[in-house]
Amino acid sequence: MPSRPLHPSLHDARLPHLVSAIGMIALYFALQFLASGLVGLGLGFALGVTGTPMAGMAARIRAVLAQPDTNALMVILTLLLAASVTIVLVRRLWPAAWSHGAPPGLGLTRPGRPLFYLAAVLLGLALPIAGGWLTRWIAHGQEVTQDVKQIGGAASLALRLPLALVVVSVGPLVEELLFRGALLSALLRRMGTGAAIAISSLVFACVHLPDLGFLWYAVPNLALLAVALAWLRLHSGSLWPAVVAHGVNNLLAVTVWFVASAAAH
Repeated sequence: MPSRPLHPSLHDARLPHLVSAIGMIALYFALQFLASGLVGLGLGFALGVTGTPMAGMAARIRAVLAQPDTNALMVILTLLLAASVTIVLVRRLWPAAWSHGAPPGLGLTRPGRPLFYLAAVLLGLALPIAGGWLTRWIAHGQEVTQDVKQIGGAASLALRLPLALVVVSVGPLVEELLFRGALLSALLRRMGTGAAIAISSLVFACVHLPDLGFLWYAVPNLALLAVALAWLRLHSGSLWPAVVAHGVNNLLAVTVWFVASAAAH
């Protein structure tokens, strides 16, 4: 398929290509892995070494890292570090595409119609319900658990609140920038809209499987979410409605942390 015509302002600009887009996604998750190790090591020493004899230091560090609040703090710091580095790199790698609305732009601009924000909120509220029903139907009633949900549910309120804020804001922003920004734009330069949405949605679903215990029946739910987010991205001419919908979707999930905690008390 021939390349889509470019906006004149993008003719000589560096734009997302398939290899660079996939590489940036891989880098983001590699940064999470690296940052998690470094943050865990730092927290373990900072919280576990003070006042501990050398003989019991290793056991004390392991005990500190096993605490729910330590895990929550690790997730917060890891996501903030990995997301910050990734966003800066994307901004520097594709500066001309950053605020250009239509692909291969990344869409960090206002949507053509503010009503897309309303559509984003409605989709963000409806998709967890539809996706949850779809998953239960495919899995014959089996539950899908997510690592971050378990961490948030076990953490104290003092860390549950900042963790929830990161999950509904930073996470959606960087993931939309990578999947509905860079990857979708790169795919649209090589193939039709339907194929580009399908492939980017499948990639989005698959990279989240490790956090879901590699439960394959979670893929359709994630793919459904990704298709809806891609629709918002392309029809609004902006990435922001997709970020909002993704954030609302995550907000419903983290609300369970607080509801369950209130019920327990």
